[in-house]
Amino acid sequence: MPKLTVVIPAYNSMKYLPETLESVLQQTFTDFEVLIIDDGSTDNIIQWTSEIADPRVKLISQKNQGVSVARNTGIAHARGEYIAFLDADDLWQETKLEKQVRCLDENPKVGLVHTSMALVDCHGKSTGRIMTSFVEGEVWKELVESNKIACSSVMVRRCCLDKVGGFEPNLHFAEDWDLWIRISAHYPFAVIKEPLYYYRQIPNSLSKNLALLEESFRFVIEKTFRDVPQELLYLKNRSYGYAYLCLGWKALQSYDKDYKRAIQFSRSSLVYYPQLRYSREYIRLSLATRALQLFGNNGYNNLLEIVYALRRQILKLTAIRSFKITDKFTSSV
Repeated sequence: MPKLTVVIPAYNSMKYLPETLESVLQQTFTDFEVLIIDDGSTDNIIQWTSEIADPRVKLISQKNQGVSVARNTGIAHARGEYIAFLDADDLWQETKLEKQVRCLDENPKVGLVHTSMALVDCHGKSTGRIMTSFVEGEVWKELVESNKIACSSVMVRRCCLDKVGGFEPNLHFAEDWDLWIRISAHYPFAVIKEPLYYYRQIPNSLSKNLALLEESFRFVIEKTFRDVPQELLYLKNRSYGYAYLCLGWKALQSYDKDYKRAIQFSRSSLVYYPQLRYSREYIRLSLATRALQLFGNNGYNNLLEIVYALRRQILKLTAIRSFKITDKFTSSV
């Protein structure tokens, strides 16, 4: 029996899936199985997986039912004590599984461990941005405000899923947020503050996804606060505030960027939670929206490339400086 099961839902994902799987097979921890859940794809995924020589990789095909059902299919077939989720277009740093397995082994009360993440563009090139998470311990209150945990960064104990259930099958967005909230009501979380997961930013259709995302956020929030004690209901408005802030960013991250909708969503966030006006994310969103309004899509994209280049240079200089300090300390010892 493998120690760990990696679940990868895939729907017409062959553009990125081979690179994603390679990042799994190159892990320093090797006692795992990989379940690729073909969710009704029409590409050549069946032929491709039939040519994979590694016996740890298995394909499970089903009719198209969405990412939640696909992950639940993987959970149902998983043999591992631990389960890690990976989207078909994302990547892992090679020590991710080793460090997370060690964390769960050494902390038996922890139900879920996640990591920080680095953002890459659709070509896998670093944007220079690293999102460090500090969500650990008893995190329910933090999580109901906003989802601070990326699905592809997560490793969870199988027993936690047996207790709270899997992903909500009626959700196509925010399904991971709903699950983390349910798990956090029973188990403490841990975090590895290293970018062991690379999130690939792929622009999607604005008109299709924003409406579904807004509906999904509302579903999760209303479900979560249905039976919450009166003294915790103040968190509900905060939750809606952060949800609309997220929607504002999504309006800028799609192919058909729409600064007017971004402004509308950002204003809605303040209606629910006025204190967001002073948050870093709200200020960043306001600046980004203004830039799109002034420069248009092409100018905005060019500006992003400049920002990404500056970030990469800063990360490079920081890494060099860190190496020199470590080398100096080692030499002195």
